[in-house]
Amino acid sequence: MGVLAAERIKITSTKSPWWCTIAVIVLGLGLAAVVGFTSKLGLESYKDQVAQGDTPDYDPYLPTVYDAVGSGVGGFGVMVLMILAALTVTSEYRFGVIRTTFQAMPNRASVLVAKAFLIGVLGLVLSFVLGLGAFYIAKVFAGAEAGELLSFDLDGTWRVIYGTAILAFLQIVVAVGIGALLRQSAGAIALLLLWPLVVENLFGLFGSFGRAVQPFLPWLNASHFLGSDGGVDFHWGPWGSLVYFVVFTAIVFGAAVFVTDHRDA
Repeated sequence: MGVLAAERIKITSTKSPWWCTIAVIVLGLGLAAVVGFTSKLGLESYKDQVAQGDTPDYDPYLPTVYDAVGSGVGGFGVMVLMILAALTVTSEYRFGVIRTTFQAMPNRASVLVAKAFLIGVLGLVLSFVLGLGAFYIAKVFAGAEAGELLSFDLDGTWRVIYGTAILAFLQIVVAVGIGALLRQSAGAIALLLLWPLVVENLFGLFGSFGRAVQPFLPWLNASHFLGSDGGVDFHWGPWGSLVYFVVFTAIVFGAAVFVTDHRDA
């Protein structure tokens, strides 16, 4: 409890967590509004072309709950939280504060667990609340017709909302682990951004080898759990992908704890 209290004071007494929280709120709700509004404009444009006798060669875009929640809250929003989580570790290494922390608490694993737990719970609660908010905002901006697929009556809607919160917690734990392994802010942030956004998507360019590897990439499994398979032929269902990501999280965080215990601060 003393470690949790100390880490809570560190987090709440600095400005970074507050600014990051504001950024997550703006990104999550703002992008949901953009998704809803652009879909409404697109549907109106489609209907105007049909009314003028044209035959559009495309179907009107109707946003799903994955588009409304996953793009802002589950995408850019969670990435901001991951950066925050990594900085809670790397900043202490940068300024040498980590030595004082480990002197006060020789059990280094408890320090990492406390950091991951506090930021993780913040991310879980914030992502769930914003997920609901993003869903309703996108539905309002899209209107009745364009927002036809934004409904709790459709299978998978709730899984996207609570799944985004669960994955936010897990990704924050991964970020704390990466921060402890690399100890450098620039390297940790670069890896956390490039890995899900660039590296995993590049495997699709390597033919049959890339297609064979893609089902085992962690962030593609996270997307699969939320309902977007990205054209990847997974060997398990959505819940299997969640289990896979949990195992991946445990391996990364476990490696971070081991290395932190056996390496000089």
